[in-house]
Amino acid sequence: MSVSLAFLGDGLIEGGQWEEWFPEHVVHNLAASGNTTDEVISQLDQVIELRPDAIIIGVGTNDLGWRKSDEYVVRNLETILHTLRRALPETRIMVQSVLPRGQDFASTIRSINRHVWQYAPTQHVQYLDLWPALALPDGELDPALGIDRLHLNPAGYAAWLAELKPGLETLFERPPSTTSIPIQHA
Repeated sequence: MSVSLAFLGDGLIEGGQWEEWFPEHVVHNLAASGNTTDEVISQLDQVIELRPDAIIIGVGTNDLGWRKSDEYVVRNLETILHTLRRALPETRIMVQSVLPRGQDFASTIRSINRHVWQYAPTQHVQYLDLWPALALPDGELDPALGIDRLHLNPAGYAAWLAELKPGLETLFERPPSTTSIPIQHA
């Protein structure tokens, strides 16, 4: 079954060979190096216009480079998920955990991931936790999987892909959602 997949996010997503790794699908890599959650929000109209069968989101680490708080990143990720779900009720959506990087970012990233993991089901979005495959116990990106404390090497992408492929199979086993639960702004 050939479906259209839209990859949305930062340079870690942009660097993936998604077309090669998913040759049975029509792949749109809309990610860009340096993207923060703010840039992804500004792209949502383009994604909505594309109307893909599935959207795979991976963004948030660059926000931390700009010293954005975990609350800021979580709010933007909630906005992204809610906006896409409301506009594309028949599209399957997967949000991936913010990937590990240097150990000094670990507690902030864990906080972001915990909040997104809790929020995703309210929007009928599948959450994919990549930390078990990529992080050391202290929360740092496993040096065997990266070229620095942020970017992945081929082994890192292979570890990611080993989690993503079954995650996508699960995503397509379930029917798409047709409702979203609104964000309650205080």
